[in-house]
Amino acid sequence: MANAVATTSHQGVFRFVSRIAVVRLLIFFMILVAGYGGLQIVGLKIAQRLAAPWGALAGAAAGLALAGLLLALYAGLTRLVERRRAVEIAFWPTGAAVGAALGLGLFCAAYAVLWALGLAHVDGISADPTRVLVVAMISIGAGIGEELIFRGGVFRILEQSLGTGAALILSAAMFGALHAVNPGATVVSTVAIAVEAGLLLALAYAATRNLWLPIGLHAAWNFTEGGIFGAAISGHAGTGLLKTSLSGPALLSGGVFGPEASLVVVGVCGLLALAFFLRARRDARWKPMAFRMVLN
Repeated sequence: MANAVATTSHQGVFRFVSRIAVVRLLIFFMILVAGYGGLQIVGLKIAQRLAAPWGALAGAAAGLALAGLLLALYAGLTRLVERRRAVEIAFWPTGAAVGAALGLGLFCAAYAVLWALGLAHVDGISADPTRVLVVAMISIGAGIGEELIFRGGVFRILEQSLGTGAALILSAAMFGALHAVNPGATVVSTVAIAVEAGLLLALAYAATRNLWLPIGLHAAWNFTEGGIFGAAISGHAGTGLLKTSLSGPALLSGGVFGPEASLVVVGVCGLLALAFFLRARRDARWKPMAFRMVLN
């Protein structure tokens, strides 16, 4: 009887503590980041055990397959901590497809502007389709992992506590700051990532209340950037179907960080972000400013 009472008491304490906004945010962020990092390590270890190109292909495939475990981990966290079903990750194929089309079209539009300005150049075609497939699988895994962490965890919980506007600013700033350690990162690239990815993807979720549209957008953006155009993805070299290069001022070309640090790309992404903002407002999905430190 005493053990049962103690267990019930501990459960009550956990339920109360997990309702504190900062605690809930830390629980989701730390556990999801640990899970995401662990999956990347597994994929890397597998890749190191096999000869190229099969090692990279097997490692990427394992990472993609294990990304499904992240979805299960997220669902388990919402059940344990928030005592609800994670409806925001209910599979929405239309949303994923629309997001993928937007990610593809968005990056192509940005590159079209860069080409029209004489900054983007196509130098040839890649002869390494296996590497392109690896980029595709890595992009999908990153889309799932990073959207679960930053939009499903960070943005959503901040929004419950502070409202949509504050959550957008804080989650975007955090997303940009975590890219500040990437190769070739600058103050400009950090701010650019915060705006073109942090704001855009959070608004994509706010407008739909389902993570599969931003997952599709994020994954397709990364694949189009690195797997089609062969451009650097947030400072990391890409291998694409096309061999392309960028020239001109770093503010326009993005410099060594890649096109994501380009003001042209920021502008193109900003237009889509504005469309999502207007839709969220129109559909009454914009939550007013608040200051709730204890959540439901």
